[in-house]
Amino acid sequence: MSRFKLGGKKNKDMTQGNIWILLLKFAAPLALGYVFQQLYNTVDTYVVGNFVGTNAYAAVGNVGPIINMLIGLFMGLATGAGVVLSQFYGAGDHDKVGKVVHTLMALTLVMGVIVSLTGIALVEPMLDFMKILDPEVHAEAKVYLVTYFAGCIGLMVYNAGAGVLRAIGDSTRPFVFLVITALLNTALDLLFVIVFDLGVMGVALATVIAQLISAILVVITLMRANGPYQLHWSKVGFNLPTLRQVIKVGMPSALQQAVTSFSNVFVQAYINAFGSALMAGWTTYSKLDSFALIPMMSIGMASTTFVGQNLGAGNLERSKKGVRISLGLSLVSTAILLLPLMIWTKPLATVFNPDPNVVEYAVLIIRVLSPFYLCCCVNQIYAGALRGAGASMVAMGIMLSSFVVFRQIYLAIVSSLTDSVIWTIFSYPLGWILASTLGFLYYKFGHWEKYKLTNAKMKN
Repeated sequence: MSRFKLGGKKNKDMTQGNIWILLLKFAAPLALGYVFQQLYNTVDTYVVGNFVGTNAYAAVGNVGPIINMLIGLFMGLATGAGVVLSQFYGAGDHDKVGKVVHTLMALTLVMGVIVSLTGIALVEPMLDFMKILDPEVHAEAKVYLVTYFAGCIGLMVYNAGAGVLRAIGDSTRPFVFLVITALLNTALDLLFVIVFDLGVMGVALATVIAQLISAILVVITLMRANGPYQLHWSKVGFNLPTLRQVIKVGMPSALQQAVTSFSNVFVQAYINAFGSALMAGWTTYSKLDSFALIPMMSIGMASTTFVGQNLGAGNLERSKKGVRISLGLSLVSTAILLLPLMIWTKPLATVFNPDPNVVEYAVLIIRVLSPFYLCCCVNQIYAGALRGAGASMVAMGIMLSSFVVFRQIYLAIVSSLTDSVIWTIFSYPLGWILASTLGFLYYKFGHWEKYKLTNAKMKN
């Protein structure tokens, strides 16, 4: 087993140094990256909401659960690869870091074809399942999804490559690539919709092109890297022991993301039953919601890498201290974001779609749900820590029991008792509270550190 020195100009060795500074330096570009990543779909919805129409706006806003259901399956496997890579990187295992990188790239290319073909095939039945009955909304959603899935390989390659960079402590370059391609996506959205009048197909094409550019940038970076994570196309292929390790850690997360997204398809069907105005209002809420969750998501990702590297280096106490600091940072940053969201809810909602009925529903949903984001901080940080330790199966169990099983039982009961939309949307915060409670209890009393991977026997 060859070894190498951690650190470097762009890579962060998180096994040494001030924990606060390390987490902030890692999470800050990651958070900014999430902002620009969210701009892809947000700009799409803004453009169609202001330059195409309400039906197109509702269509683009409703396709998220379908996309996430299929893309999330791959993203979970990529997360598993990142955990394995960060622990081997923290342990200084040169050979296995390279094998993870090349196995992940092979998996990405295969999954890209599978997700693309499956996504296109499932578009029509999934739209029917979600009860998108308005023929115009249905038609617009179909065009967007078919175009998106046809070019989704760009998104997958970018996320795989960016995951490699983040696992070795580099969250800066993925951020820079997102800035470049988000600006490109915005320009193409306006060009295709306003100049060429392509409507929903135009915003989908803009997203696909921008994602392909981001994939090219991250691949070039990995090919030019000076380290064990350098990408050599001649080495891309499945190393079976490495693939088993990645699947072992990543499959729970993959299933969690895919099943949770499928569950959200059910929830969206309940929402859609209240009519197009509420559908559009939920779209506006989801756009603002995606930005409000960024601090906790980025800090949760930082805690995953931090725990992975420090457990790989055999430092359990430092791992635990990093989790405590991550939780504090997440709660404070989310609370700060909540203030303007609650104060300026109406003008923020109006930006996306000025229709008074749409704005009214959006304001209602945001003001009911947003205070519970503080609960999300707890489950995001503990789930991130568990994944960093390799305890993906535990994290999956907590999330699925809270976001899928509990939520679906709750909705089935509530829908039979009342037709109030308030009780329907309350399925979200109640699921967050349950996940936070279970996550805290397991982190406090479970032996999650036993899942460390670097001592596992693996044939080379």
